[in-house]
Amino acid sequence: MASPAAKMRAHRVPAPPRRPASAPSCSGRPSRQPCVQARAAAVNGAGDPKKRVVVTGMGVVSCHGNDVDKYYDALLEGRSGIAEITRFDASEFPVRFAGQIKDFDAEELISKKDLRRYDDCWKYSTVAGKKALRDAGLDSGDEDGDFHRLDKGKVGVLIGSGMGGLSVFESAVTTLNTRGLRRMSPFFIPFAITNMGGALLAIDQGFMGPNYSISTACATANYAFVAAANHIRRGDADVMVCGGTEAPVTQVSLGGFIACRALSSRNEEPEKASRPWDAGRDGFVMGEGAGVLVLESLEHAQARGAKIICEYLGGATNCDAHHMTDPRPDGSGVSTCVQAAIDDGGVDLERVNYINAHATSTVVGDVAEVAALKKVFPHYDSMSMNATKSMIGHCLGAAAGVEAVATIKAITTGWLHPTLNQDELVDEVGAIDTVPGQKKQLEVTAAISNSFGFGGHNSAVIFAPFRE
Repeated sequence: MASPAAKMRAHRVPAPPRRPASAPSCSGRPSRQPCVQARAAAVNGAGDPKKRVVVTGMGVVSCHGNDVDKYYDALLEGRSGIAEITRFDASEFPVRFAGQIKDFDAEELISKKDLRRYDDCWKYSTVAGKKALRDAGLDSGDEDGDFHRLDKGKVGVLIGSGMGGLSVFESAVTTLNTRGLRRMSPFFIPFAITNMGGALLAIDQGFMGPNYSISTACATANYAFVAAANHIRRGDADVMVCGGTEAPVTQVSLGGFIACRALSSRNEEPEKASRPWDAGRDGFVMGEGAGVLVLESLEHAQARGAKIICEYLGGATNCDAHHMTDPRPDGSGVSTCVQAAIDDGGVDLERVNYINAHATSTVVGDVAEVAALKKVFPHYDSMSMNATKSMIGHCLGAAAGVEAVATIKAITTGWLHPTLNQDELVDEVGAIDTVPGQKKQLEVTAAISNSFGFGGHNSAVIFAPFRE
């Protein structure tokens, strides 16, 4: 009698023949799978209003304020928000500056009781999330508005954080060590864990759709965008509120990054410390804030007559599987991710003419990203690429969120913000236009926003002007 394993082998279905490794893609570039764009159309729903994903709202909290337009105006002006830390006494630290949010105003979007309890991380995500909903015409305070006609079971929230409630955590440890266990707050654990940004907003608004924590370090918000868009494409949700939040300007966080030797130490000129692609760069500058988008199926947005800001074409994530903090020097993990995003969106390479780069101002990371982009784009020397972090610092888990807002504003305004501190560009940049010093007018046909995180987490998302 045949054994169970032998029976299983007998009933195996033969594997299909492999496709030729050199089969051409629809774009004419070599690909392991032919007609990538044609298959991507089936995945991302090109032409299908149920599966096409559009952006209908944006919210931001930044060192340049909580208003999307004022935030982008400050970037266009080339105004740096990086300055001396005032939240605590940093005089004994070897790094004493950051893109700190000062004079934060919750604009009555959070109750006084919750303002006392929330970590700054959740204050930022709540304000950015509610302002994104308001921008999308989904304000819960509008009694006659679209909010009250939503199917709440089809509205999800994915707002991630790389580090969670650091101030609450730091305070709890201090209390435990100085005042004892009995004086610890019962809110310590709930307001420290990384999933609370999405949870608090969903509880406040009654959204019962997909909701979970994404924490992939500095790539967090892009991972949230990709996951949220896929929920819409699959029909899990009509609307997804998504992005990232971070409030890392604390003593423990600053000390930890100093110990990693990751930060610039240009204390005498903090506004010149973040200098992507410049030969004098010596590390990144810590920033903070939140960036949130409202993504929506085209069908749902059109049915309610929503303002469509732009279209999300596609995105991708992967892992370098190389090192905890450094990217692959040749950029191969990043290039694979960017190509996967292009394939997911079914986008012609030549259509992409603008990159909002990750560009943290680190020695290895900046040139690895440039190497990756050169691998993917034959026309790299005619593209524009800028670095939002040169003005606001690196917002860690919120970085891709606030930079997505900047990317989309470039599309809607036709202006790219400058990259500051481009005094001596490294040779690797070559002919790529980094928009040095002054804003630049450009009709963006498709834009990529890159974000990469400790652990080798890579991400890329593509936005473009909306066309019927």
